[in-house]
Amino acid sequence: MNSENLNENWAEVCALIKTYEGVDPSQINAFFSRLQPQAMSEGFLMLTADNDFIKNWIERHYLDFVKRALFDMFQVPFTVIVEVDDTATNANSTSPATQPAKQESFAPSASRNGAVSPGEAERSRDARAEWPPEASPAPNGRFARAYELDRDEEDLKSQLDRRFPASSYAPEPEEDRNQYDHPTSTLTFENFVIGDSNRMAYSMAVSVAEMPGGTPLNPLFIYGKSGLGKTHLMRAIQNYIRETQPYLRTVYVDSAELLSEYTAASAAHDKEKTSFKNFKTRYEQADVLLIDDIQYFQGKKQTLEIVFQIFNKLTDQGKQIVLSADRAPKNIDIDERYHSRFNQGGTIDIQPPEIETKLGIVKSFVNEYKRNEGLEGLNIPEPIQMYIAENSSSNIRELKSAVTKVIYQAMFFNQPDMSVADVRVLLENHFSSGSAKNLSVEDIQNEVCTFFKVSRSDMIGPKRARSIVYPRQIAIYLCRQLLDLPFNDIGKKFNRDHSTAMHSVTTVEEMMKKSREVQEEIEALKQIIREL
Repeated sequence: MNSENLNENWAEVCALIKTYEGVDPSQINAFFSRLQPQAMSEGFLMLTADNDFIKNWIERHYLDFVKRALFDMFQVPFTVIVEVDDTATNANSTSPATQPAKQESFAPSASRNGAVSPGEAERSRDARAEWPPEASPAPNGRFARAYELDRDEEDLKSQLDRRFPASSYAPEPEEDRNQYDHPTSTLTFENFVIGDSNRMAYSMAVSVAEMPGGTPLNPLFIYGKSGLGKTHLMRAIQNYIRETQPYLRTVYVDSAELLSEYTAASAAHDKEKTSFKNFKTRYEQADVLLIDDIQYFQGKKQTLEIVFQIFNKLTDQGKQIVLSADRAPKNIDIDERYHSRFNQGGTIDIQPPEIETKLGIVKSFVNEYKRNEGLEGLNIPEPIQMYIAENSSSNIRELKSAVTKVIYQAMFFNQPDMSVADVRVLLENHFSSGSAKNLSVEDIQNEVCTFFKVSRSDMIGPKRARSIVYPRQIAIYLCRQLLDLPFNDIGKKFNRDHSTAMHSVTTVEEMMKKSREVQEEIEALKQIIREL
């Protein structure tokens, strides 16, 4: 493959990776600009990095994303090797990673975990140790000759086939398919930070993991808004059972993925009569079934019916079910019979973390990063950690992303002595809980009206029906929370005086103390409004 085609393919790989869920395009631009493609043939790609830090980071965090993109593009499993080319210069800042590429022809597959497995890392090290010595130094870098490797594709492939099994992204025989059993090794009970906001959910999850199907917590239903640790607990249950009771089959699946599988099985049913049966069998044979984000089943009656059949069959056999959602079962718009079944075991919510818990998460993440990257000298001062904890939202993903950004700035731009002022500038537009710069009272009114299905004329008019007063009070409360406006100015926007605005805020605050449902509505509306 000539260098022009090689760079074009690499640019398309980089562009495709940026479209995957969980990938930060800015990190792709930063890290992948330090990579150069050197050789590519069917099922094989060799890259070089300009230092060990970049090489290790790519291998730990992005190698599986690269393999996934290659498989999506070429429909064959790829072996990807990253080496260090210490002759590289900053000229590689014009890497195709930062260049636009056409993506129309690509169809990304379902999201998969991007972590590099220990086995894959071991195979990669073995392959580097045995790399052909004839790839000798050249004027343009010691791997310049690697461009010519694909001329002997058959010989190269035979060497690699002896060292590497088929990629995990290759289609598997139906009888061997068990992709949901693969654990997410980084999400365990040991690295779950416990606080008052999640202590009960943690205890219930541990009980289920220790005695799956043997406690009254069946099903276990965990709910709370996005980013509070629901998926962490579910994966921790899966990992604990696989480690302590490997004879049990655990199946974890996101509801969107399950819905996609059901749709595909239904579509293939006319051509392949076993497709639908195989779909159900995979889940009905589980000893522990974990389904994440089931609120996405709203409006999917056929899928819900199949899930309900699987649910009933497993619980009748004493098998363990664990479910999660971003709201309580009663607030999911599904048939009442599902509500009662989902609530028959243990139902527990995870509240937003308090400052102490968020600080604990920051410390835990920094320590985990230091261990994983071998950077014992890395130091994030206490004031910076506290600043992140105090200013982040309740979303743990946002919290960890802020820590990663600070670490990246310290390591990549050689700023180990950053101050709180430096971090404040760095994270100026990072936190979703910051003040909304362009938000207006009208924006909030419109979103609340849409949410509660009332007209804006009724909201700001004289009507006093409960169906109008409640949304009006919520809108006034949100205006006070999200905008820097006095009660008098807010009241005028609703054709009320300042005392009515004050009363509305006090009323909503009291309702929030007593009702989890009101809390959920407020949080859902805040999220909607922040995304405007």
